[in-house]
Amino acid sequence: MSLPYTQEMLDSIKKVEATRAERVNGPEPRRMTMDEKDALLEKFHPDYNISSFEEIKVGPNKGQKAPKELVAMLQANSRIKDMDINLNDPDYDVDVLVIGGGGAGASAAIEADNAGEKVMIVTKLRIGDANTMMAEGGIQAADKENDSPAQHYLDVMGGGHFANVPELVRKLVCDGPSAVNWLDHLGVLFDKDENGNMITTHGGGTSRKRMHAAADYSGAEIMRVLRDEVINRGIPVVDFTAAIEIIKDTEGKAAGAVLMNMETKELLVARAKTVIIATGGAGRMHYQGFPTSNHYGATADGLVMAYRAGAELLYQDTLQYHPTGVAFPAQIYGALVTEKVRSMGAMFVNREGEVFMHPLETRDVAASGIIRETKDRGLGVHTPVADGVWLDTPMIDMIHGKGTLEKRLPGMLRMYLRYDIDMREVPIVVYPTLHYQNGGIKIGVDGMSGVENLYVAGEAVGGIHGRNRLMGNSLLDIIVFGRNAGQQASKKCKEVELKELTLSHVDAFEKMLDEAGLANDLVSPKLLPDYRPEGVTRLN
Repeated sequence: MSLPYTQEMLDSIKKVEATRAERVNGPEPRRMTMDEKDALLEKFHPDYNISSFEEIKVGPNKGQKAPKELVAMLQANSRIKDMDINLNDPDYDVDVLVIGGGGAGASAAIEADNAGEKVMIVTKLRIGDANTMMAEGGIQAADKENDSPAQHYLDVMGGGHFANVPELVRKLVCDGPSAVNWLDHLGVLFDKDENGNMITTHGGGTSRKRMHAAADYSGAEIMRVLRDEVINRGIPVVDFTAAIEIIKDTEGKAAGAVLMNMETKELLVARAKTVIIATGGAGRMHYQGFPTSNHYGATADGLVMAYRAGAELLYQDTLQYHPTGVAFPAQIYGALVTEKVRSMGAMFVNREGEVFMHPLETRDVAASGIIRETKDRGLGVHTPVADGVWLDTPMIDMIHGKGTLEKRLPGMLRMYLRYDIDMREVPIVVYPTLHYQNGGIKIGVDGMSGVENLYVAGEAVGGIHGRNRLMGNSLLDIIVFGRNAGQQASKKCKEVELKELTLSHVDAFEKMLDEAGLANDLVSPKLLPDYRPEGVTRLN
């Protein structure tokens, strides 16, 4: 096997190898104090880059800041502007409409089906084409004797800089053990010992070993089981069809959605007693030009639709930049390197072979530390693609025994082997990648937004994780709040009497844009990223 690393990178690896035995056998690197963390974040975390944010000029969050790219979508024209859409003859008529086919949407649909309600999933790609599939490290749950939901609660609040909505965190951690048990009974193949007990590990910012994993395919395995459950139950899935506007009734309650066939552009109407937004994140907006670990459809659609319908956003100005995105090779640039690699012992090392921080600092701190090492200290590893730092993966087999990395991280190993990089033998180069939408739509404990009958679950929710999410809490989030949304929306269905359908709120929002002098040619939601070179037009 011929390594694709440059001579400069190979020379740096020699320095990494020279310090490896000392790092394996020596004490752990010192953790930062709170003051050190705060100073690091303020200077280097992208959320503190004032020039990349703008003030929102209209709507429920008027006067607050958000990433420029999101503000542009929030203040763009509706895709149905000036269109006459017949709402009186819907193409679909259901009790619960789930928008999004990832883990949160599937969990919600399963629970709505359990409640006996007529439920339908609509998704702009295929069911399972979601960030759930991209999650690798595992799912947190405090279900061991030396742990408790209270301890998990403290970890979550601390990791989120105590900006989390307490009642949402309480539900997350208290429902965590039952969520994992639910997945286990559905057939998720979690890692277990010879006695059938769950194997758990640490994650960044955790005080206990509560990470439950399925090798490093955790998200894919969970999504496999949920997708099969949806299909086996016969729950209708309308794929390659995007929701582009929430429909309300004359009382201002959510009552369905306008849909668009992604291929034909045909517009369809779905009427529903309750609506669940489970549209995921925003990585494909590429805030501040960062690469992303997100799936192709992660373009903040749910936030845009909910906002135009009158729902308030929360912490829309905070994103998570996962510290370990692939910086080299180019073919997988931005792809996620699971935090599990660090929880098993791999350390951050700079170009000179020096450890510069504890490997399990919280994600925002770790990302900021890497940015400092490369941009400020000039100690990053130069590659033909982008600068980064070494993640010293050969340490894993040295600590735990030969064969451990292959057994516990088979997905990671195979991903790199495709490009002639054996992470058992040589370190890999990483740099922060846009990973998670910390902010989103504001909800109550019942999962309902500020718009009656409009529920939200998964990454589209704001407030659960505060201003930083801990590893493993996203998979927990989609299960706990996906199930919750399905249960609560189904319960609400029983008392809903739909009035006449209307899109008057869309017209009202367009009027607000005009009055604020924000007329433009943009349309939203974005739906898909556009990677065409400048000057290249799309063929019809």
